Amino acid sequence: MAHLHAGKRILDVQQELISARDALRVQATHDPLTGLWNHAAIFDILRRELERAQRQRTSLGVVMADLDHFKQINDTYGHPAGDAVLREATRRLQSAVRTYDSIGRYGGEEFLVVVPGADEASALQQAERLRASISKAPIEVDQSSAIPLTISLGVTAPAEPEASNLESLLRAADLALYEAKRKGRNRVEMASAEGVADGPAVTARPTA
Repeated sequence: MAHLHAGKRILDVQQELISARDALRVQATHDPLTGLWNHAAIFDILRRELERAQRQRTSLGVVMADLDHFKQINDTYGHPAGDAVLREATRRLQSAVRTYDSIGRYGGEEFLVVVPGADEASALQQAERLRASISKAPIEVDQSSAIPLTISLGVTAPAEPEASNLESLLRAADLALYEAKRKGRNRVEMASAEGVADGPAVTARPTA
């Protein structure tokens, strides 16, 4: 019996160590507020997907998204309400992505979505689904406050990923996001894949 108890205790300790290791791994790769991949993790996922797209000569879509007027929400309703909005926005975005897409909190109220196998048309469709998921209804933060929310998105999906690198993809998506903000927010803009390595042109793609 003593040997059995000792063996069980060893197994329990091993399980505790495994659980602790898994918890640390989650903490290291996930954003504590939203539960999404954190900046470092989503950047690493993008790197791996780009390498795979280059190796297999398949397409890759990248979406940079930013909640509109989020500072105003924090200033008006307070940071706890802002946190609630971020969590609900995350839930809506997750409901709109495919199971093999990856979404991370890139920083603040900004999100990065990696869309494997997506050409320009399908990447735009995915971005539009994300936009619609956010703007479909106000977010209720308490019984007396329902906050309308929209999101702006920049998209890039180079036809030849082998001619791109991480920096050029992120720069292209970020420039397209800037255009979406500049042109009124709550819209999707596509960065042309042409010249993406040297600073992409931006083609206006208004939402429906």
